Amino acid sequence: MDEAILDAAIDLLVEQGVGQVSIKQVAQRAGVTRDAVYRRFPDLTALLVRAVEWEYRDAEPVEWPDLDSMIAGLAGQLSRPRDRKLFRRLYAAVDDFPALLHAYAEAHGRRRVEAALAALARAQRLGQLPPHADPVVLQQVLAGAAVHYVSVTPDDSGEEAIRAYFAEVLQQVGYRPASEGEHGDE
Repeated sequence: MDEAILDAAIDLLVEQGVGQVSIKQVAQRAGVTRDAVYRRFPDLTALLVRAVEWEYRDAEPVEWPDLDSMIAGLAGQLSRPRDRKLFRRLYAAVDDFPALLHAYAEAHGRRRVEAALAALARAQRLGQLPPHADPVVLQQVLAGAAVHYVSVTPDDSGEEAIRAYFAEVLQQVGYRPASEGEHGDE
């Protein structure tokens, strides 16, 4: 029963946004009573936090050996319409439901941040990024670029367009892909 409730909650969150989801709707979609939902979750926020955690329960550990694989990973996630919409819903709810974005960060985002920082530091050691560049700031720039991209670009933009966007953002801060760096010094 918990799975049906959590699936219903995350689906409604994606479809309608936090402000439009109710315990009654979740119960109806899950095929249970409101009391059954309240026995498991004290309020809507607790339910939605658990639903966000549930959505990312099987997320694979993230490791990006280089910036190209990092860009591909980011583009892969952001090219999936459901992921894009959930991403937007969570960021849009940050003022009224900060616990939801925190749950996303803990369940999914923190691992990606750590992987991005490692890939950025590795690229810097290899000379693909300027030595003065701060990997923490670069990761934050990429996170902001992701929020911007999913906010203003139609959901049907493909993975290649997203890859090109992130590559351009990195090139603006001095990124030189391996092939360019290896041949650019000759």
